[in-house]
Amino acid sequence: MKKLSFVLSLLVLMNCGSDDNINNCNFLLNVGVNASLNLNLPEYSQLMFTSNSVYVANQGNGGIIVTNVGNNNYRAWDAADPNHVPSACSLLQIDGANAVCGCADENEYSLFTGQAIGDPLPCGLKEYRVTLSGSNLVISN
Repeated sequence: MKKLSFVLSLLVLMNCGSDDNINNCNFLLNVGVNASLNLNLPEYSQLMFTSNSVYVANQGNGGIIVTNVGNNNYRAWDAADPNHVPSACSLLQIDGANAVCGCADENEYSLFTGQAIGDPLPCGLKEYRVTLSGSNLVISN
């Protein structure tokens, strides 16, 4: 019986460990997103062309950025930098095919992949589902 207790104790201790990595990907909330963009409207018409992006306010954590990635495929990202506590500077600005954070570190992300450009960062952009239905883009999570 002592051997069994010893083996069980040893197994429990071996499975316990510490995770020294701090998960900084918890800055963004899981808020509901449900937006419909009519591509025939002037404010969204630039999405008809590859590499163009638009900002849509009042969705997600800091608005959303929608990008045409080609072949009638679109991607939508939360416009809040996932590597910062939400603040006035952590909102992303569209810069060509990239998005740039306004904070001092100027984190930059690809709007095609959502990954950081330059120095590796712990978190990529938070992505939302995009469905093309006729001339409407439906963005949701």
